[in-house]
Amino acid sequence: MDFLPSSNISLYTVPAAFILALIPGAYGSFLAVDKVDLAYPRTFVPKITNDDSVTKETKLAILRAKATSENAWETLGFYASAVVAANVARVDTALLNGLTLTYIASRIAYSYAYIVLGRNRKFVPVRSGVWALGVAATLWLYVAAGKALA
Repeated sequence: MDFLPSSNISLYTVPAAFILALIPGAYGSFLAVDKVDLAYPRTFVPKITNDDSVTKETKLAILRAKATSENAWETLGFYASAVVAANVARVDTALLNGLTLTYIASRIAYSYAYIVLGRNRKFVPVRSGVWALGVAATLWLYVAAGKALA
């Protein structure tokens, strides 16, 4: 892994993952920005699904973007705690960087697969595959931390 930075960048990937969780939701809101009620943002999806002025394709794109964002929020805590555990355990820097950058790459690929490729159901396995890659990288962080502390 000579192409990876030699200094530990893993903790920087946590705010990067946070930003990556924000982007799809913001994109979904942008698709129908005139329908967003900032006072009640959680009413956006139900409002959109019942709005006949929004095309079916746009509704589906918004729903995919929002689902992408929700999935990112659901995995962020698990990922962030794995990064902390691996740092506390002093996991090898190259492994730590490789696994955390793998997670970040998987989140970018997941967002693309869900929002863009998701228009075509035959690409659903791609989305599942990159999601599994991110989960595997996170689990590997925990295993590496456990082994380092054993």
